[in-house]
Amino acid sequence: MRVIIQRVKSSQVTINGIVVGKIGRGLNLLVGIADTDTEVELDWMARKCLDLRLFSGNDGHGDRWEKSVQEIGGELLVVSQFTLYGDCRKGRRPSFSRSATPESAKKLYEKFVEKLRQSGLKVETGEFGAMMEVLIENDGPVTLILEREKE
Repeated sequence: MRVIIQRVKSSQVTINGIVVGKIGRGLNLLVGIADTDTEVELDWMARKCLDLRLFSGNDGHGDRWEKSVQEIGGELLVVSQFTLYGDCRKGRRPSFSRSATPESAKKLYEKFVEKLRQSGLKVETGEFGAMMEVLIENDGPVTLILEREKE
């Protein structure tokens, strides 16, 4: 499982000109599911996304790595992105052989979103498999790559 995690001031997803998900301060998560992923990887990734200290204190000053999204009462925008498993090492066209099948990925993606919702934070999403426009107002910018492979 791969997640591009971005600290944002705001973020939104639009499909065919209609905003389907929108958040304020929090995290934008671009989520790729591998063909080997299980609920173990989902649990680890959800916990990591919720617990990483990526925000400054309540006054907005001081240590920029003091609080998690949970501690600030932030929001999450979760967008499926199978292209995170695109392998561009050979040829001129990416290979997606490590991506989960759409059926499997959708189930795992929905379970991942549910695990994040259990935190009580506002969680918005795009639409799995849709062509989406994602507007990200990155804060910092802070962008990290999280990866959890099946052990």
